[in-house]
Amino acid sequence: MLNIKYELVSEKKAKPDWDNLGFGKYFTDHMFIMDYDAGQGWHDARIVPYQNLSLDPACMVFHYAQEMFEGLKAYRTPDGSIQLFRPDKNIERMNNTNTRLCIPHLDPNDVLDALKAIVNVEKDWVPVKEGTSLYIRPFIIATDVQLGVHPSKSYKFIIIMSPVGAYYAEGIKPVKIFVETEYVRAVKGGTGFAKVGGNYACSLIGQEKAERLGYSQVLWLDGIEHKYIDEVGAMNVFFVIDGKVVTPALDEGNILPGVTRASCIEILKKYGYTVEERKLSLAEVVDAYKAGKLNEAFGTGTAAVVSPMGALDTETEKMVINNGEIGKVAQKLYDTLTGIQWGRLPDEFGWTVKVN
Repeated sequence: MLNIKYELVSEKKAKPDWDNLGFGKYFTDHMFIMDYDAGQGWHDARIVPYQNLSLDPACMVFHYAQEMFEGLKAYRTPDGSIQLFRPDKNIERMNNTNTRLCIPHLDPNDVLDALKAIVNVEKDWVPVKEGTSLYIRPFIIATDVQLGVHPSKSYKFIIIMSPVGAYYAEGIKPVKIFVETEYVRAVKGGTGFAKVGGNYACSLIGQEKAERLGYSQVLWLDGIEHKYIDEVGAMNVFFVIDGKVVTPALDEGNILPGVTRASCIEILKKYGYTVEERKLSLAEVVDAYKAGKLNEAFGTGTAAVVSPMGALDTETEKMVINNGEIGKVAQKLYDTLTGIQWGRLPDEFGWTVKVN
């Protein structure tokens, strides 16, 4: 059991309007912090009032981007209890990212203890309105005060939390997607499989371009041949082609191994769908559309859960998918996942972890 010190606020913040939370706009009263120093390891776990960080301008995180982050949620169930969804998978991915960035591993049991402890302290911040949840953002930053390019010898592991509504203002309605052919987000051998800020920083220019053109998100292609599909926005992507569900394979390390992605695959297989994890070219998707065999397309991720595509624009081909409506596969996945997460459906997979 992780030894956590508690320094709690004497006066709590006023809660936001639960009907207008947006995403990542409000933050809870407290945060979790744990330090790392070479020779000492991870130490001094504590829950303290939410506050600004005091860091030297020469901290390595500012100059060489040695940092990682994760994202998961806490959900309020109908009986009033609070649960997490597959936190072990987020913790596993956290340490995989740490390996790639030369950040010391965290003990998975310590991370789970920290998650449960901070959520339990902030249990009145877990909203009850349908579709809302408490978003949890664990992250690690390198804090060595030095401008030499090498792994830091000191770090901070921090958890902050924010009550959130729907990730997209459109909700579960299908969104319009623009295929990006000029920029790329990741390449084989890079950090595409890791949860690092740099992956998102380099994607902003494509996102900005798509929004300027009237689209909600970007469909990213591979960074070598610019022909194979990687991800959609910050999400994994699925296509239903002639009744089969196809999603890009993870074997080249340029695609994030999403927890929601893995859960969708397990659910689909349980319900008898054929799921193919393989390379998928944009040309194959276009050909399927022209042949009338592109049944559905959707993204998956912790924030949005399932985000159906209503239209896909390749600049030369404008495709309206499933008449611009959510398809039965995407709807089934959304209903099943959110049902398990919010405790409205039985957890047949053993994915949820009770906090209180």
